[in-house]
Amino acid sequence: MRILLVGAGGVGDAFAKIVARRSFYEHVVVSDYDLSRAERTIEAIKARHGAETADRFTAAQIDASDPEVVARVAREHGASHVMNAVEPKFVQSIFAGALAAGADYLDMAMSLSEPHPTDPHSKTGIKLGDDQFEQAPDWETSGSLALVGMGVEPGLSDVFARYAADHLFSEIDELGTRDGANLVVRDEAGNEIFAPSFSIWTTIEECLNPPVIFEKDRGWFTTPPFSEPEVFDFPEGIGPVECVNVEHEEVLLMPRWLDAKRVTFKYGLGEEFIGVLKTLHLLGLDSVDPVKVRTADGPAMVAPRDVVAASLPDPATIGPRMTGKTCAGVWVTGTGTDGAPREVYLYHVSDNEWTMAEYDAQCVVWQTALNPAIALELLATGVWTGTGVLGPEAFDAKPYLDLMAAPEPAGYGQPWGLEERTPAA
Repeated sequence: MRILLVGAGGVGDAFAKIVARRSFYEHVVVSDYDLSRAERTIEAIKARHGAETADRFTAAQIDASDPEVVARVAREHGASHVMNAVEPKFVQSIFAGALAAGADYLDMAMSLSEPHPTDPHSKTGIKLGDDQFEQAPDWETSGSLALVGMGVEPGLSDVFARYAADHLFSEIDELGTRDGANLVVRDEAGNEIFAPSFSIWTTIEECLNPPVIFEKDRGWFTTPPFSEPEVFDFPEGIGPVECVNVEHEEVLLMPRWLDAKRVTFKYGLGEEFIGVLKTLHLLGLDSVDPVKVRTADGPAMVAPRDVVAASLPDPATIGPRMTGKTCAGVWVTGTGTDGAPREVYLYHVSDNEWTMAEYDAQCVVWQTALNPAIALELLATGVWTGTGVLGPEAFDAKPYLDLMAAPEPAGYGQPWGLEERTPAA
């Protein structure tokens, strides 16, 4: 297996550092528009693991917005798999480039949605991933695999859902992805600051688009942003966090393979974060449509959202100033295999202190990057196989979770939790 990693930002950097400890692949090409970022990742691997390990990595420059460039770089390096670790706006170009190069493909976020033109808070328009699933016949014909939504959420959450459907429940009422954290970022003076732990570009896209909900007797439908607030109690000391509906891939993926009466995604944003997002929207700073601005070099066309992203701390750099844990998981309700009501929360917690010490990567990007590494190892060993455009739910969850939890070096040393909860009366 030869992997072309597209993107050496926070998640891409963490992915490279994770697979540096593994042996399932022949070579990884770390590519980025900014070649120095790719080179910096490899230098970090060399410093921690030595020259022999670093020799399995090569840096390359790439323009992820151009499918022909993606295909050319993939061919030049003999890539068997293209790993997309950049913002979702580049999904379609990397997706097309991988197919043209005859390589398999993985991403952690799917092609972007477009709201319904006249009724965005009730009806879906173009849904997340629609563009990719429409091209499934092309991937099937080529004999290639596009494994989409294989991060942590989506990704691990979908694996948990498949495991619950196969092993824990005879009937599922709701698959509810619930994401929460108690992370705090401070400035050099020790003051708490607003610094999102993930790409603000992606966060704006997820949180300000109309959330999608799936119900078996209704199909997919939307609501206004931040709808249906609830307090969810997260494990391992994180505690209760208010969560709201957010547009996310799990709701579009899970119903394609799993039988559930309802599928939701709720994110523990917090009052301050929601307030910031609402203000950005009110001011039009969430827009991706370029506007003319004055610069020292004369007028320039710039997307307001890109300005916001450039103004905030890079999520890849905030790890040393961050404390706390993040939790990703799926809350499942329904009827257990014994015929009795059952409610469980399957989850994984990532501790920033540990990820920084072990990988020099903050916990949110590290937790995201962990999962495509596991998936690629299962593909490399033939445990997972497939063609076409598939989500994580299309594969057996047990070998994935076994490999994830097994101690290093055989596995990834990441235990996951299964918390039994009291079913509602």
